[in-house]
Amino acid sequence: MIRDQTRKVNLGPLTIGGGAPVLVQTMTNTDTRDVSATLGQINRVAERGAEAVRLAVLDEKAARLLAEIVPHSPVPLIADIHFDWRLAVLALKAQVAGLRLNPGNIKDPQKIRKVAEAAGEANAAIRVGVNAGSLEAEIFSQYGRTPEALVRSAVKELQLIESTGFKNLVVSLKASEVGLTVEAARLMARETDYPQHLGITEAGDQESGVVKSSVGLGLLLYEGIGDTVRVSLTGPPEAEVDCAWEILRSLGLRARGPEFISCPTCGRCQIDLPQLLKEVKDRLRSLKTPLKIAVMGCVVNGPGEASQADLGVAGGSGDGAVFVKGQPVGRYKFGELAGVLEEKARLMAGEPRA
Repeated sequence: MIRDQTRKVNLGPLTIGGGAPVLVQTMTNTDTRDVSATLGQINRVAERGAEAVRLAVLDEKAARLLAEIVPHSPVPLIADIHFDWRLAVLALKAQVAGLRLNPGNIKDPQKIRKVAEAAGEANAAIRVGVNAGSLEAEIFSQYGRTPEALVRSAVKELQLIESTGFKNLVVSLKASEVGLTVEAARLMARETDYPQHLGITEAGDQESGVVKSSVGLGLLLYEGIGDTVRVSLTGPPEAEVDCAWEILRSLGLRARGPEFISCPTCGRCQIDLPQLLKEVKDRLRSLKTPLKIAVMGCVVNGPGEASQADLGVAGGSGDGAVFVKGQPVGRYKFGELAGVLEEKARLMAGEPRA
């Protein structure tokens, strides 16, 4: 696929757009005023593969406490600002790498210009993040809840910020509806060269949210649209990061950690394949090296898939044949399989258990 050529934006040491790899983001769900809990979650999602993390800045205390969080974060942090422009300025003083501003609730042009000037001095990035649920009244009355409304809202804010000379801009156009989000992003890509941050907002839990996010983000990324992504789920942010990486892997855009191939099971399967798959995934969750691991249930497709993977198992009657790089290396009892697969995967990756 050919990716859209967007302008290059700096987010701390990272690059968004300009042909850079699609960046994976998430957002903490801790109270940012709880420094210990917030840093703990940042570290966990970074270990899982988040490359930038957004934090809600609820009030002045949260903004000031960012100064105790930013220096200890392993990844660039983005302050999520709503309603009060002064919180953005305080966050920049704490040296966040970026801001997210919502044109639906920070409306005074003079205040927005002050934020842009402060961001320029701090060499930070700004994402203009438009949500269908919080459109400005005048935009909504003119265009309704449409792709055009999201784009016009974003462009108006982007032009205002650029009038100060600030150029380090990213845009996002999000709705809970897949179709609305996709059409808005397509329209934005046709009209501008701003890097786009993709997401289906309020997508739902790990059942419906994963499906909606995979369809919406998958469509756009396959068309070459999108420079950074966040999967929005009701639940732990670690799950958002896992899903984002799986979407990117499925499109051949990026890979991190093991890719698991497993069969849907049928009456031929004589091992507890779901249990085995879960245990192997849990054991290898911290692995960063991309490996293809096939966990198959029987002798129909099992040996073929296992032999085509870096590492695989084909189930038998209470046991399984293990393959490494296409070569059978032995049969093991069911209770031994997860441990054997972990040992061989870590050896191949050069990543011993911590």
